[in-house]
Amino acid sequence: MSGTIRTKGGRGRLGSVLSGLAVAVGCVLFLGGFVGGALLYQPFTVPSDSMTPTLDVGSKILAERIDGDEARRGDVVVFQDPLWGSSPMVKRVAAVGGDTLACCDRDGRLTVNGTPVVEPYLRPGPGGRTVASGQDFSVTVPQGNLFLLGDDRNTSLDSRTHMEEAGRGSVPRSAVIGRVDAVVWPAKGLLTPPEGFAALPGGVSRPGPFNALLAAVAGGTVLILAGAAYGPVARRLTGRRPAGPRRPGAREKVGA
Repeated sequence: MSGTIRTKGGRGRLGSVLSGLAVAVGCVLFLGGFVGGALLYQPFTVPSDSMTPTLDVGSKILAERIDGDEARRGDVVVFQDPLWGSSPMVKRVAAVGGDTLACCDRDGRLTVNGTPVVEPYLRPGPGGRTVASGQDFSVTVPQGNLFLLGDDRNTSLDSRTHMEEAGRGSVPRSAVIGRVDAVVWPAKGLLTPPEGFAALPGGVSRPGPFNALLAAVAGGTVLILAGAAYGPVARRLTGRRPAGPRRPGAREKVGA
């Protein structure tokens, strides 16, 4: 007589183990995505229409927490400066400390240190012509500061309106709270990279980990639902309860 013990429902036990593992891994991914998002990002509501069409008024955005020294040309940043008001504001970095920013060249574009910048997010103005600013200006940005413009150049109250103040309208890098990475409501996802600034020294910023965190939350949700669904699906397919712990007194089948 052989001593091999054959257990009924071995596959069911394996399925139960795998489903439990799926739920556990799913919880780690799901919670990790949310915790990572809370640590790396800060939510804001766009307060005005000065950043249209990139950001509509009332949009819910996520700003990656960065140090102001990390801000580069083309970044859309959230900042707070007492000379601009008491609330956080959202604008685009057009120039950094040491740059000479001028507008406009004969094609209506901004120039940074003499290099024209293509800004596809700008809307055409009166007459259908797209210009980077309705007013001509030229400014050299103090070191350690940022010159900020709204994407709606016709209505935005930005650095151009503060050029008579200290800093020639620019704000210190220390005023930056975060760099806008994504629009979560209405769901637009990541902002389009500002390729018009890519040819300038220092290039442009890379997107933050928004997509990776979103994938972790979505993947975790799928694993949790799949693992939780194992029991009901197994019962429906087999017509019996998946194998679980043996009841007291249950007999083992012994093969000869």
